[in-house]
Amino acid sequence: MARQLRIEYGGAFYHVTSRGNGKCAIFLSGDDRYFFLKCLRDACERFSCVIHVYCLMGNHYHLFIETPRGNLSGIMHLVNTSYSIYFNHKHAHCGHPFQGRYKAILVQAEEYARDLAAYIHLNPVRAGITDSPESYPWSNYRDYLGIVQPPPWTTISFVLSFFGSKQAEARRKYAEYVLWRQAQKLPSPLDKLSPSGILGTQDFIERVKNNLKATECVGRDRELPQLRKLKPKPRPELSAVLAVTEEFLGPTNRYVKKCAVFLSHKNTAYTLRELGVFYRTSISSISQIYQKMDKELRFNESLSQAVQEIEKRLFG
Repeated sequence: MARQLRIEYGGAFYHVTSRGNGKCAIFLSGDDRYFFLKCLRDACERFSCVIHVYCLMGNHYHLFIETPRGNLSGIMHLVNTSYSIYFNHKHAHCGHPFQGRYKAILVQAEEYARDLAAYIHLNPVRAGITDSPESYPWSNYRDYLGIVQPPPWTTISFVLSFFGSKQAEARRKYAEYVLWRQAQKLPSPLDKLSPSGILGTQDFIERVKNNLKATECVGRDRELPQLRKLKPKPRPELSAVLAVTEEFLGPTNRYVKKCAVFLSHKNTAYTLRELGVFYRTSISSISQIYQKMDKELRFNESLSQAVQEIEKRLFG
């Protein structure tokens, strides 16, 4: 079976896993796990990536990672190679500690951040290692609860923003949500993975496919026989998007802000965080506005035509 091609672009989110060769352990001590976290820190500092969620199990790890520069391959090469060198030296091990290359699933974060974070944090519970996720020291779940201070190379604010605008409230609601998923024994969100290896709505998958541009890698690297990257999206000023939308719909039209958010999210490379700052709303609200507008435009023909005209004027 041909290997699934990587999809990399600026601002992408991924669920990344890597397992031990032959299901063997990749972490034999606390020192091993501390060194792996150091590898993550080094990758964040060098490649400007963001670790939202992590969990280090015995023979594998889980990451929910954001790549503002679209450089996942470089990030994971540094992490796994650095750790492999350390592991082989520390434990007099020969060969590759990891089983093949890492697995990376492109994720529509605004749809699946909540479920994926909870799924990752509940890994030790499902494995029977502990009864409660907060008692497991090798994930950042306790960072989310405020029990320990998050290291500067991770962030908890993105996931928590889906649970409330105030941190204390968001922490409490996230903990409740994790415990609820644990009690309900809900299936993995990864069960909804598309055949293309993307976790997202059909609209998101189609947008990725429509913008996908295949390019042949230089050389004959067996590990990366082909690389696919998204065509870069334009980055017009958000004020211009808002101004044109207001001009077209009229300044008092109740759809002005909603349409501007929808068009900005769909057609530009701005992150959810940047959109939230400009439109003075939360990250979760940006996502909700987009989803509601996407549904409404399917039934509101006049508004749909207006949005298409604005889109043509702004983005060609």
